[in-house]
Amino acid sequence: MKELLNSEIARFIGTHPGNRLPDSDTPYLTDPLVGFASASDLIFQDYRRIIGPFHLLPSDLLGGAATVISWVLPISSAVRESNRTQRDLPSREWALTRSNGEAVNGDLRRHLVAWLVAQGHDALAPQYSPLWQEFSDTPVGIASSWSERHAAYAAGLGTFSLSDGFITSRGIAHRCGSVITTLSLPPTPRTSVSHTANCLHYHNGSCGACIARCPVGAISRDGHNKYRCRELVYGTAPEKLSALYGVPQTGCGLCQTNVPCEAVVPSPCRVAA
Repeated sequence: MKELLNSEIARFIGTHPGNRLPDSDTPYLTDPLVGFASASDLIFQDYRRIIGPFHLLPSDLLGGAATVISWVLPISSAVRESNRTQRDLPSREWALTRSNGEAVNGDLRRHLVAWLVAQGHDALAPQYSPLWQEFSDTPVGIASSWSERHAAYAAGLGTFSLSDGFITSRGIAHRCGSVITTLSLPPTPRTSVSHTANCLHYHNGSCGACIARCPVGAISRDGHNKYRCRELVYGTAPEKLSALYGVPQTGCGLCQTNVPCEAVVPSPCRVAA
């Protein structure tokens, strides 16, 4: 069943007509990475302590929850390349990926739920549950009742970075999503030595490339200022670029491009792992 799920996710992304830059065969999103976590994994209880008591358990979202299916959709090299030279605001290709590529990701959530139901299993996309909420003032800053990145960590797909991004075997430039299902599947082992193992800064202090890439100083050696970042991503950037690029959301992604972890786990971290 894991092979079927992997194949279906890859097929959907590879053939989705919206997964293309305008007038181009270049995709926004490429070959998916897929992982699985047990819905009863105690890490979800840990998230209530680490993130906040508002973070939902899989069983809160879906009765009989057995498995969390998580995926990462790496952003294509052409889109990443377009954003590498940007210094203040995202490229057009990156902005289109944030809006149109994320719409494809949303379609994948809905499709996978329907596909699982057709196979006889109940399923739900946490992002679209009425229980999903965002909180603007928590001990960890801006947070939500279900984190796609934390689901991906639980499913063994990577670790966190200084910028709060998620570094996978295909790097930090990606979109991610998850679905909870009553289908029971063996979990993907978490093999990283720590929750920050793929980040060079945390590995040996040798990197801080994302600090210099942030145009508003939202990243420092002390971590990520979510409020300053959000002001750019949901305020300044779309105000300046939405009409020009023709999309409601533009993202930013400067800290995810032209950095050592853009498309790989930096080699010193791979050796350590």
